[in-house]
Amino acid sequence: MPTSATILTAGPRLAAAGLAATLLCVSVQPLSAGPFNMFKSRDDQGQQATQSGSGGQGGLFGGLFGGSRNSQQQGEVTRSELPTGDPEVAMILNPGLGTPTLAPENVAATKAAIEQYRAIVALGGWPMVAPVAMKPGRRGTNIQTLQRRLQISGDLLSVSEPGRYDAATVAAVKRFQYRHGLPATGVVDSKATVAALNVPANARLAQLEASLKRLQQRAGKTSNRYIQVNIPAAQVEAVRNGRVELRNTAVVGKVEHPTPTLASKVSQVKFNPYWNVPTSIVRADLVPKGRQFASRGEDVLAAYRMEAIDQNGNILDPRQINWYGDEVYGYRYRQKPWEENSLGFVKIDFPNKDAVYIHDTPLKSLFGKAVRFESHGCVRTHNVDRLAAWVLDNNSAWSLARVDSMKHNSIQENVTVTQTIGVYFTYISAWATPDGMVQFRPDVYGLDTRGTYASNY
Repeated sequence: MPTSATILTAGPRLAAAGLAATLLCVSVQPLSAGPFNMFKSRDDQGQQATQSGSGGQGGLFGGLFGGSRNSQQQGEVTRSELPTGDPEVAMILNPGLGTPTLAPENVAATKAAIEQYRAIVALGGWPMVAPVAMKPGRRGTNIQTLQRRLQISGDLLSVSEPGRYDAATVAAVKRFQYRHGLPATGVVDSKATVAALNVPANARLAQLEASLKRLQQRAGKTSNRYIQVNIPAAQVEAVRNGRVELRNTAVVGKVEHPTPTLASKVSQVKFNPYWNVPTSIVRADLVPKGRQFASRGEDVLAAYRMEAIDQNGNILDPRQINWYGDEVYGYRYRQKPWEENSLGFVKIDFPNKDAVYIHDTPLKSLFGKAVRFESHGCVRTHNVDRLAAWVLDNNSAWSLARVDSMKHNSIQENVTVTQTIGVYFTYISAWATPDGMVQFRPDVYGLDTRGTYASNY
């Protein structure tokens, strides 16, 4: 049976190797963060600024009805851009490259992490941290509990005075936040940080055990060049010969519209594509919005540069459409290419039974959130221009400059991808890397912990 001393030394041994890499990404000084529950406040404001109709995902259709200039004149909400000058957003948007999630070496590292967490569970886990703001310089029993929590998980390597939020505690909180995909501020004043701290050790162990099985199924069995979407991490990796060359912040499916796991190969990069509106969104969002516009004597299709197509393939005159009749549900709707098309200016296609893809979005603000489960199943990626250029880098006709030139010209062009680039959508909510870092992300779909605390942030 392991002892407390065993756990308090095993944790630091696993984490110490990764400490130097972590501190390259985050300074020792704490970030001056906002009020407690700041992420809730930021997210609530973002939803209020972008919600319309029943979409509820940061703008109807992921930006369509949250973004038209025409809609500003009609009392609709305006599109949402990323805030500038926010240091926490900068942390979220610039993740370190690190080790590929699907690196074969991560299997052994994850097995070692499982043994560490089994020992922690056997000793009763860790204490729950109070949902109160804790900052450098403060003292108290709440901070002593926080320190104990961080010692057990191997994040706190030393402490000069128990119960005082000292420099070692700041470094430990940063390390913990970094390992959980949160902005490494070094300050405990966000709902997300407290929620992550209070996921029980047995739930973390369950995540590691479930994720190990998925790692063993996929790690080392990829193509030499591939794109990986880790759904719980809401990140996109572009990997070549075992090295991460790009790691982008992403937005993935919400709980009621989950992003599927899959394996495929990139087939095309489509610039300025039409967006064909899914039937579920037609019923839940477009038709109610069309009726709202019609009640004002306005045309929703014109406002959002859309077309309705009948069963014979004819593009309908908007004046022919009766938004209150049942026939509106039988039309096919698509949005024309323009800078606020819901797919943005580029879409990366690959064959799959779920008809999902990777794409741009006009709703950039979602990339700045710590928790990014907001889509209807497809994957929106930050820096999509760089990813598209990476996919096409063996095609001399396509450079990053040319990709960027397509952003505002609305010219449609489909480029066939001739090299083999795998695409893997995975669900890995916990894993470890050879440097000793044990990573956790929300078990957002409850696949690993059956709806326990691991899905609460």
